[in-house]
Amino acid sequence: MASARALAAEPEILLLDEPTEGIQPNLVEEIEEVVADLNRARHLTIIMVEQNVAFARRAAGSFAILEKGRVMAAGATVSLSDDLVHRHLAI
Repeated sequence: MASARALAAEPEILLLDEPTEGIQPNLVEEIEEVVADLNRARHLTIIMVEQNVAFARRAAGSFAILEKGRVMAAGATVSLSDDLVHRHLAI
């Protein structure tokens, strides 16, 4: 319901923090479709923090990887290589 309240105000930007965290895997695709639809149909800018790289690759058009508040890599999602993921996101 929090997302419905946020969208009722017709924002220009929507911030999502880990939208797939704790969500059943079969619902992740639905979330992806909603995020993509909000972006395309409503022309809504969505800033999303997400650790699920596969989801982020499918749902986002661009990315930025931050470390200690600094941008370490950014660009079109198609350029989010496995090397960048392993270099900056793998533990």
